[in-house]
Amino acid sequence: MKLKKLVAIIRNQFLEEVEGRLVEMRVKGISVTKVKGYGEYANFFNPDWLVTHSRLEIFTEEARVEEIAAAIMAVANTGMEGDGIIAVIPVSKLYRIRTKSEITPEEL
Repeated sequence: MKLKKLVAIIRNQFLEEVEGRLVEMRVKGISVTKVKGYGEYANFFNPDWLVTHSRLEIFTEEARVEEIAAAIMAVANTGMEGDGIIAVIPVSKLYRIRTKSEITPEEL
């Protein structure tokens, strides 16, 4: 079984609802950070054009990637520029620092 990392950048206003959906789906771990940047949408009224979003990082087994991505998109979609992106990245290994051991996909 292969591991993947999902990185989702979403509007801040949807963070709590997305978190709730992921908890309902029993996603075992999620990291959230506040980020600034611009892409498809830039705030031209701000001198540096940057927009604040939330970045979610989720490690999961490959079989759950589509389900998790679909859930995030269902909650965070407005149909307007700036809704965000989801990237799926292969993970070759994952270690748990506490036990100094490799994490298997079954543990996620």
